[in-house]
Amino acid sequence: MPEAMIECDGLTKRFGTFTAVDHVSFNVGKGSIFGFLGPNGSGKSTVIRMLCGILEPSEGTARIDGHDVARDTESIKEIIGYMSQKFSLYDELTVDENLIFSGKLYGLHGRDLTKRRDALIAITHLEPYINRRAALLSGGWRQRLAMACSLMHQPTVLFLDEPTAGIDPVARRELWDLLFEFTANGMTLFVTTHYMDEAERCDHVGYIYMSKLIVCGEPDELKKMSEVNPPGTRRLDVTCDHVTTALQAMRQMRGVRSATVFGQSMHLLVDENVRRDEIDQKLHSVGIGHAEIHEIGPSLEDVFVTLSAKYATEEEKEKAA
Repeated sequence: MPEAMIECDGLTKRFGTFTAVDHVSFNVGKGSIFGFLGPNGSGKSTVIRMLCGILEPSEGTARIDGHDVARDTESIKEIIGYMSQKFSLYDELTVDENLIFSGKLYGLHGRDLTKRRDALIAITHLEPYINRRAALLSGGWRQRLAMACSLMHQPTVLFLDEPTAGIDPVARRELWDLLFEFTANGMTLFVTTHYMDEAERCDHVGYIYMSKLIVCGEPDELKKMSEVNPPGTRRLDVTCDHVTTALQAMRQMRGVRSATVFGQSMHLLVDENVRRDEIDQKLHSVGIGHAEIHEIGPSLEDVFVTLSAKYATEEEKEKAA
């Protein structure tokens, strides 16, 4: 792993008796993309706010490029950019006016401001919309503008809180193309997302659940975890007609441990002695004809669903005790 740009050690945040973030520890390498995932309310945004110096940790430490986030807030502000999940710029201002306003907030003036604005317009391809009010931009272009404004002061670390929420697939892909360009130039990205395909694009991912970081690592390594690959099981992709009907049939079949819809097919976790002809017979019994069946490895979604279920069960046992 490259030299750490972000270091968290036992990072904790309490609001009264409620613990929003509970002893979270991880490192993010310089020039990498770190994906931070978890259900709504799990603590993702609270972690980001602590790392940005907006909230003071109740316990633990965090450093960005060697600067303590609680003590060196002025230094932190100079090296980080933050793009929130909700469009936070000024709808009544044009694209150009938003960029200029953001630049001035960061202390840019005159030629330096103009040069930086022009550079970001070129990077984000905002030129056709430069005189359009932000309120009239589509979701994807609004996100590009928000990103450009967060980059006006040339930060080395960029925090993006669900940057692609609510925008179309084409705009999502284009936004990620920009992110890859940024990391190629040495920027470190910290991204929260609910999209599994985006998590797959990250160098490392962390998964926070009920305020605790329950796993952190490279996507391919997480898929090899024993909890995700129980001994004596295998995973199957089953493609057939009437997938919702098939799903109910599979959930009733002996030896099928879990069954979920995945696009136009189903993903099954089955005992290794479950035969393909048994699956075919079960599907035929509910009026479904030919099915294509092949073995697959676990996805990141399988990883997070499995771990969430495991830790939810453990939480219930602790409460019962």
